[in-house]
Amino acid sequence: MVSQHVLVAGGGIVGCLTAMELVARGCQVTIVERNVIASQTSGESSWAGAGIVFPLLPWMYSEHVNRLTSYGAASYGAICQRLLNETGIDPQLIVSGFLLLPEFDRAAALAWCEQNQLPAQAVHASAFGVQSLSGEEALWLPTVSQIRPPCLMHALRAWLEQNNVRLLEHTELEPLREIAELREWRTTSGEMLQADQFIVTSGAWSFDLLKQVASKLQVKPMRGQIVLYKPERQLQQVVYREGFYLVPRRDGYLLAGSTLEDVGFDASVTSTVREEICAKAEAIMPDLKGLPVIKHWSGLRPGTPDNLPVIAPHPQVQNLYLNTGHFRYGLTMAPASARLVAAMVCGETPWTDAAPFALPG
Repeated sequence: MVSQHVLVAGGGIVGCLTAMELVARGCQVTIVERNVIASQTSGESSWAGAGIVFPLLPWMYSEHVNRLTSYGAASYGAICQRLLNETGIDPQLIVSGFLLLPEFDRAAALAWCEQNQLPAQAVHASAFGVQSLSGEEALWLPTVSQIRPPCLMHALRAWLEQNNVRLLEHTELEPLREIAELREWRTTSGEMLQADQFIVTSGAWSFDLLKQVASKLQVKPMRGQIVLYKPERQLQQVVYREGFYLVPRRDGYLLAGSTLEDVGFDASVTSTVREEICAKAEAIMPDLKGLPVIKHWSGLRPGTPDNLPVIAPHPQVQNLYLNTGHFRYGLTMAPASARLVAAMVCGETPWTDAAPFALPG
């Protein structure tokens, strides 16, 4: 049997894990990436994110979102171990735990944790070396993990190269025109790229590629800014308060962020936001006052209504599939959505009902 050739448009975490799933099914895979896979390119959310393998406040999201995030979170142990074994690169998956500071819907949080068998404990924030800014108790979720996204991307790139995935970098596709069946896709340099199947995993750039054939695709860039510290006293756990988090890394660095800004494809950073992030970080962890900011960057997330991605075949264009629009949880959802779309492409029974992730009609 001749294996089918699948072109994946977009080389972020979602695209790379999709390629892994396709390789496991015997496909020949080409990834087309407008920049460089695993590079710290301005605007790319795959390396820029904090890497929390948890949907922050899952009781606020739909069952469909939580189905993807739960499946993805449970998959990373095996994925990261395989990447480490086969490439020698450690994605730095750490079970650091998650400390949720008030204010939050305590009843909803406890009910969700009980229903999903996630250990949770009411604690005093001071026991973890942070300030809650409230008299209410915090919630400690000890089993939540984090990954270091740049390390994960480097490991994925190495694995793809080892497994003969063709990486076409610095290659930009033209927006797709109306067509009944997709067999080739033109690049902006005029080259025609042929394949049997095509999957768009282009994140925030997906709508620009598909606007003529998927006008109702609701994906737009949402900027998030993060700053980096290296405090003398390091946190051991992720801390979250009202849309803001502190994420400790294994080597002593500490991330603080992130914002949600609707500014189009502007991936610049601003001094105003930097000051806001620093003020929030210092309020939770006073040790940070006076420390220099080592780095300040941003990423463009693929924003979608209700954080719900599109993982589906195109209803009119044969051979075209979408796996995009994961918003804040691209890393967490990526293993689940990659397995789902790969099953569709290869004619397998999907691991879950794909109907909720269809392209809006």
